[in-house]
Amino acid sequence: MAVGVVAEIKGRLPVQEVVGETVQLRKAGTTLKGLCPFHGEKTPSFVVTPTRDTWHCFGCGKHGDIFTFVMERDGLAFPEALAQLAARAGVEIDERTKREDARLARLREVMEASIAFYHAVLTKSKTGAAALDYLKGRGFTDETISKYQLGWAPGGWDTLVRQLGAKRQITPAELLEVGLASPRQRGGGVYDKFRERVIFPIRDTNGHPVGLGGRILGKEGQSADGQDHGPKYLNSPATPLFDKSRTLYLIDRAKSAIRKTGQAVIVEGYTDALMAHQAGYDNVVASLGTALTPMQVAVITRYAKRIALAYDVDAAGQKAGTFGATALEELIRQLAGDESGVELDDVRVVRLPEGKDPDEVLRDEPDRWREEVRTARPIVDHLIDVHARAHDLRTPGGQTRFVDAVLPIIRNLANPVMRDAYLGRVRQVSGVEERTLHEAMNRKTPEPRAGQGVNQAGRDRFTAAAVTGAPDALPVADILRPVSRTEQELLRLALLMPEAHDLVLDGVAPDRLPSQVARELFRAIVEARARNDAGVRPPYVLTAILEALDEESRALGHALISREGPNPRDLDDRGLAFEFERLVLELDDSEWQERSAFNRDATAEAERDGEHEVITHLTSERRLLNEQRKSLDRRRQDSRRYGRPVLTGG
Repeated sequence: MAVGVVAEIKGRLPVQEVVGETVQLRKAGTTLKGLCPFHGEKTPSFVVTPTRDTWHCFGCGKHGDIFTFVMERDGLAFPEALAQLAARAGVEIDERTKREDARLARLREVMEASIAFYHAVLTKSKTGAAALDYLKGRGFTDETISKYQLGWAPGGWDTLVRQLGAKRQITPAELLEVGLASPRQRGGGVYDKFRERVIFPIRDTNGHPVGLGGRILGKEGQSADGQDHGPKYLNSPATPLFDKSRTLYLIDRAKSAIRKTGQAVIVEGYTDALMAHQAGYDNVVASLGTALTPMQVAVITRYAKRIALAYDVDAAGQKAGTFGATALEELIRQLAGDESGVELDDVRVVRLPEGKDPDEVLRDEPDRWREEVRTARPIVDHLIDVHARAHDLRTPGGQTRFVDAVLPIIRNLANPVMRDAYLGRVRQVSGVEERTLHEAMNRKTPEPRAGQGVNQAGRDRFTAAAVTGAPDALPVADILRPVSRTEQELLRLALLMPEAHDLVLDGVAPDRLPSQVARELFRAIVEARARNDAGVRPPYVLTAILEALDEESRALGHALISREGPNPRDLDDRGLAFEFERLVLELDDSEWQERSAFNRDATAEAERDGEHEVITHLTSERRLLNEQRKSLDRRRQDSRRYGRPVLTGG
């Protein structure tokens, strides 16, 4: 799609028209009001503001533009929402995009044909009899096997290649592209990647096939016939359709239940998730046999803000397929911070009987599964217990190692009340005095060495000319039009100054930005931010971030760097702090204006209808808004006293 179409789509599709298809809106002053479609409510708190091209629910807090609304409503990623709204607005898709869309549609056809073939082999041939017996022996019903299109990949080097080529005109090159075939080392041609494996089709959030998981029936490294066929479980490789780090098994089936229950339960394997769905627990997904990734968490948080992990959470992270403590701390940092909006105590660990997998508990003791999920423990409690068992707390050395292990976790908690509560728990468990723990909490963590965490040379080369090649050929004005000046300047700070990430990214959440395309770029920066995190994430490399984005978000990044105006790298520490405070104040002020207008319109409506209790509540809220106004004014005066605007040009 040609870059810069976000503004064109917004110009053709008024926000009230898009939202009005789902929400019954009625005029309320300068805005439109209705019942929020994202949470149950009897009194309308969902407001559309046509002059801003935005919507905001003052009940659940969700807000954004037309792209955000379609993403929330339909469970879509930004590129999918963009394509949907572009088609509706009649915004032309360029030939390159049409070709790419056609190519991806064809690859999905190849995947569907392969899934159908493997399913037919399992259910309708003698070849699949042993695999069918295995699945039924594991407790799976015919209905489950059919509903989830489980299959069997027969033996032979090129059975799939020959069958699909003859019956569906699918070429070896297409099977290579979707990861179902591999090139022969000698003699040319290709061979089937999945052979003699039970097949579990993997689909994206919209139900499109993207990959396969395969399990051999014999021991790891060999199939039932004793031949070496690789690992016990095999996933599709990375393809144009499949990225394992962004995919969750059964998310297409689970997303509605996750949204309804407000919680996602994450298991490790295919059979665990399948058995959960067969038992009626439809809010369960699987992380494809690997440790959970931040991107998988991002998928979950589209639908719920509570997560329960129902697999091995290993503090040392030394076992394959477990969720290690370092990764847990990284997840805590992301979920506890503003960037995700998920509270830390919403991440829990399900305790299962020793030596039992989730599918065994679900099959043999389904009521116990329900109770264990209901009573799942907060992840910090789990980690404190794990580290307490790992160290001898009767010795000073053991106490020191225990405190060193758990304090970084507690230090990252966003809520100060929770920090104090967990410090009290650490004191009880370890016997270390509270004063000593507070002293350790306030110790500064070591700063990264020069160059660590940031590709310095790459950053210095990242000029407008290097990024765009020909900046004046980039439609900068068209790309930036739907993004406010405040959003532009915040994003420039985040893009160009990795050393300011702790200030900028910890202080502003992506979802505070009004424009969805701005959020997409900001969230990508958050995920790649430079941290002294023992290598959990790769270093911050701007080119890599932009290359991984969708076309519109990448174009926004290029346009921001190419935009004329002062360079944030010229700021000293004081100037940076002032500039950031100024931009946060602008966001706060905009949010206050929205809330104040909502209160004013709601008060007028309540007075007209004689709703005295509602008037009392709104009057009380108005007093709080007035106090917030005074606070904003004081903060603005203080910032002017200690600094001066430096980046308002351009």
